[in-house]
Amino acid sequence: MQAITKTKSNIDFMDRSKFFEKLGWLGMATSVMMYIFYFPQISLNLQGHKGPFIQPLMAGINCTLWVCYGLFKEKRDLPLALANAPGVLFGFFAAFTAL
Repeated sequence: MQAITKTKSNIDFMDRSKFFEKLGWLGMATSVMMYIFYFPQISLNLQGHKGPFIQPLMAGINCTLWVCYGLFKEKRDLPLALANAPGVLFGFFAAFTAL
């Protein structure tokens, strides 16, 4: 009986592990898309229709901190760093083109 419980426990762990791995990839993909969608704002800024600069500036700062955290902590968290890397580039670019 104990072996059956142990096996079921391992299966539950594997299912949970796969679920959270997929959830992590989904989160990373949506994070990257969120920052890539700064393109329309950047385009408008460059055409002279300036938008606010504070939100993309704060996004750029926030993403820089998360990228540093993901890369420089003892056990690297590459998905976290990669998910926030586009925000560094696009956040700061959107902010500075809005000035």
